Amino acid sequence: MSIIIKIIKDTINVNLDSIENFHLPKFKLYLKIVSLSYYVKTTNILVTSSLVKKVLKNTHIFNDIILVSKLWIIKAISNSDSAIIWINVWDLQSSSKAKTIINHSFIVRQYIVIIQSTNISSGIS
Repeated sequence: MSIIIKIIKDTINVNLDSIENFHLPKFKLYLKIVSLSYYVKTTNILVTSSLVKKVLKNTHIFNDIILVSKLWIIKAISNSDSAIIWINVWDLQSSSKAKTIINHSFIVRQYIVIIQSTNISSGIS
Protein backbone atom coordinates (compact mmCIF):
# COMPACT_ATOMS: atom_id res chain seq x y z
CA MET A 1 0.00 0.00 0.00
CA SER A 2 2.87 2.36 0.77
CA ILE A 3 4.17 1.91 -2.80
CA ILE A 4 0.80 2.90 -4.23
CA ILE A 5 0.66 5.96 -1.95
CA LYS A 6 4.16 7.00 -3.05
CA ILE A 7 3.25 6.67 -6.74
CA ILE A 8 0.11 8.74 -6.25
CA LYS A 9 2.03 11.35 -4.31
CA ASP A 10 4.81 11.57 -6.92
CA THR A 11 2.73 11.48 -10.11
CA ILE A 12 -0.52 13.24 -9.25
CA ASN A 13 -0.85 16.49 -7.42
CA VAL A 14 -3.13 15.19 -4.65
CA ASN A 15 -3.39 16.47 -1.11
CA LEU A 16 -3.06 13.19 0.81
CA ASP A 17 -4.33 14.84 3.99
CA SER A 18 -7.75 15.19 2.38
CA ILE A 19 -8.04 11.42 1.86
CA GLU A 20 -9.43 9.66 4.92
CA ASN A 21 -8.38 6.10 4.28
CA PHE A 22 -6.46 4.19 1.63
CA HIS A 23 -7.64 0.72 0.66
CA LEU A 24 -7.45 -1.69 -2.20
CA PRO A 25 -10.41 -1.92 -4.59
CA LYS A 26 -13.30 -3.81 -3.10
CA PHE A 27 -16.35 -5.61 -4.36
CA LYS A 28 -19.66 -6.71 -2.94
CA LEU A 29 -20.03 -10.13 -1.43
CA TYR A 30 -23.43 -11.63 -0.72
CA LEU A 31 -24.06 -13.54 2.50
CA LYS A 32 -27.03 -14.85 4.39
CA ILE A 33 -27.56 -15.66 8.03
CA VAL A 34 -29.82 -18.63 8.71
CA SER A 35 -31.36 -20.46 11.69
CA LEU A 36 -32.77 -17.41 13.45
CA SER A 37 -36.37 -17.12 14.59
CA TYR A 38 -38.48 -14.55 12.69
CA TYR A 39 -40.08 -13.45 15.98
CA VAL A 40 -38.55 -12.52 19.32
CA LYS A 41 -40.24 -15.21 21.43
CA THR A 42 -40.80 -13.23 24.63
CA THR A 43 -42.49 -10.25 22.96
CA ASN A 44 -43.73 -11.80 19.70
CA ILE A 45 -42.12 -8.87 17.84
CA LEU A 46 -40.58 -9.30 14.40
CA VAL A 47 -36.80 -9.46 14.18
CA THR A 48 -35.76 -6.08 12.80
CA SER A 49 -32.71 -4.96 10.86
CA SER A 50 -31.74 -2.59 13.68
CA LEU A 51 -31.77 -5.48 16.16
CA VAL A 52 -29.67 -7.64 13.83
CA LYS A 53 -27.23 -4.76 13.17
CA LYS A 54 -26.78 -4.31 16.91
CA VAL A 55 -26.03 -8.02 17.31
CA LEU A 56 -23.56 -7.98 14.39
CA LYS A 57 -21.82 -4.92 15.81
CA ASN A 58 -21.34 -6.71 19.13
CA THR A 59 -20.12 -9.96 17.55
CA HIS A 60 -16.33 -10.07 17.30
CA ILE A 61 -16.26 -11.88 13.92
CA PHE A 62 -17.84 -8.80 12.29
CA ASN A 63 -15.21 -6.34 13.55
CA ASP A 64 -13.62 -5.80 10.11
CA ILE A 65 -16.80 -6.31 8.07
CA ILE A 66 -18.44 -3.30 6.40
CA LEU A 67 -22.05 -3.57 5.28
CA VAL A 68 -22.78 -2.28 1.78
CA SER A 69 -26.51 -1.81 2.16
CA LYS A 70 -29.43 -2.28 4.48
CA LEU A 71 -30.09 -5.78 5.83
CA TRP A 72 -32.98 -7.66 4.29
CA ILE A 73 -34.96 -10.07 6.49
CA ILE A 74 -37.48 -12.57 5.13
CA LYS A 75 -39.30 -15.64 6.38
CA ALA A 76 -37.62 -18.83 5.16
CA ILE A 77 -41.00 -20.40 4.32
CA SER A 78 -44.35 -18.62 4.58
CA ASN A 79 -45.70 -20.84 7.38
CA SER A 80 -42.36 -21.08 9.20
CA ASP A 81 -40.92 -19.20 12.16
CA SER A 82 -37.42 -19.24 10.65
CA ALA A 83 -35.83 -16.11 9.15
CA ILE A 84 -33.15 -15.57 6.54
CA ILE A 85 -31.11 -12.39 6.83
CA TRP A 86 -29.48 -11.26 3.59
CA ILE A 87 -26.43 -9.02 3.91
CA ASN A 88 -24.06 -7.42 1.42
CA VAL A 89 -20.53 -6.71 2.59
CA TRP A 90 -17.45 -5.05 1.15
CA ASP A 91 -14.50 -7.37 0.70
CA LEU A 92 -11.19 -7.54 -1.08
CA GLN A 93 -11.02 -9.38 -4.39
CA SER A 94 -9.42 -12.32 -2.62
CA SER A 95 -12.50 -12.58 -0.33
CA SER A 96 -10.13 -12.80 2.62
CA LYS A 97 -12.53 -11.17 5.08
CA ALA A 98 -15.50 -13.26 3.98
CA LYS A 99 -13.52 -16.50 4.21
CA THR A 100 -13.11 -15.88 7.93
CA ILE A 101 -16.87 -15.65 8.54
CA ILE A 102 -18.48 -17.99 5.95
CA ASN A 103 -19.80 -21.16 7.63
CA HIS A 104 -19.05 -19.57 10.99
CA SER A 105 -21.73 -19.78 13.64
CA PHE A 106 -22.53 -17.49 16.54
CA ILE A 107 -25.27 -17.13 19.11
CA VAL A 108 -28.17 -14.68 18.85
CA ARG A 109 -30.29 -14.98 21.97
CA GLN A 110 -30.95 -18.73 22.30
CA TYR A 111 -30.34 -19.47 18.59
CA ILE A 112 -27.16 -20.68 16.96
CA VAL A 113 -27.06 -18.94 13.57
CA ILE A 114 -24.82 -19.71 10.60
CA ILE A 115 -23.34 -17.38 7.98
CA GLN A 116 -23.45 -18.75 4.46
CA SER A 117 -22.23 -17.51 1.11
CA THR A 118 -24.89 -16.98 -1.53
CA ASN A 119 -25.47 -15.62 -5.00
CA ILE A 120 -26.94 -12.17 -5.39
CA SER A 121 -30.48 -11.96 -4.09
CA SER A 122 -33.07 -10.19 -6.21
CA GLY A 123 -34.47 -8.57 -3.06
CA ILE A 124 -31.25 -6.71 -2.22
CA SER A 125 -30.38 -3.64 -4.23
